[in-house]
Amino acid sequence: MEKRAVCIGINDYPGYDSDLAGCVNDAHDWAAVLGKRGYTVKTILNKAATGDAIRNAIHSLVMDAKKGDSVVIQYSGHGSFVPDLDGDEPDGRDECICPYDIDRNGPIIDDELCEAYSQWRPGVRGLMISDSCHSGTVSRFAPITTPPSAKGRHAPRRTVRFLPPSMYLSRSEASKLAACVLRRAGKPKQYGALLMAGCQDVEYSYDAYFQGRPNGAFSFVAIRALSKLGPNATYSDWFKEIRKVLPSRQYPQSPNLYGSESMKRWKVFA
Repeated sequence: MEKRAVCIGINDYPGYDSDLAGCVNDAHDWAAVLGKRGYTVKTILNKAATGDAIRNAIHSLVMDAKKGDSVVIQYSGHGSFVPDLDGDEPDGRDECICPYDIDRNGPIIDDELCEAYSQWRPGVRGLMISDSCHSGTVSRFAPITTPPSAKGRHAPRRTVRFLPPSMYLSRSEASKLAACVLRRAGKPKQYGALLMAGCQDVEYSYDAYFQGRPNGAFSFVAIRALSKLGPNATYSDWFKEIRKVLPSRQYPQSPNLYGSESMKRWKVFA
């Protein structure tokens, strides 16, 4: 059995006044967690995280995985949406992640990710962890607050991880992109991978400072929760601990866990 992962973190978005602070830290933190649990981890950060690089990394993980293997794809960066043309989204839009070169080559739509994950071989355990807007997903912790030393006019910004589609796509471009994905995907959505999402499809994920260091709120909470779990904990157990902390008044995002009931009963990173 092999364990492999890719951790993607994008703080810098050239051409937009929407840079983030904590996404690269998220990717490094998740890579450290996964490495300690026996995963071979590749990190893709900032300008290396182009649309093609992300697609190629996911494609390689999916196509190389065999029965019994465990694969994790982690993404921290901006999220967004485009109009849904294939009618598979109740809210009329396809959620997407935003690669470094989104201004030139557009986003990666959830239909496209679904198509990739549908190619897993039977018996592969695939997990995606998404800490971005519109991404959907032990003892109680102390409340999360901005450190006293960072309050006032010098306090770091609490930023949402969202790029409005009007910033990078015209309506006609969005329609063409969604139509292209429809031609490729063309199948009803299914649970090709378990998804841990930092928020609901209509919510924002927050990028802020915790203990003097920038992170995503979801990543910070999820990793702290993970450190408190027992050796036989399932993803469902982990998710319940995360939801004890999020949403909060300061970070009103509701993580979600998407997948079949049998997937949710998988042991964490087993």
